[in-house]
Amino acid sequence: MMKVTLIRGMHGRLKSHRACVKGLGLRRMHQTVEVEDTPSTRGMVNKVSYMVRVEEA
Repeated sequence: MMKVTLIRGMHGRLKSHRACVKGLGLRRMHQTVEVEDTPSTRGMVNKVSYMVRVEEA
């Protein structure tokens, strides 16, 4: 598992980047969610790495 926190807003971002953030379960700034550490979630996190903070849980 890993904890993902949204640290930058989604306003004005690419549609695919907003979709990745939504797919991770994040809705608002400074919200933290726990997601499974799978290749698909890793890919989403890597795509929006400039918007999120990741902690290994």
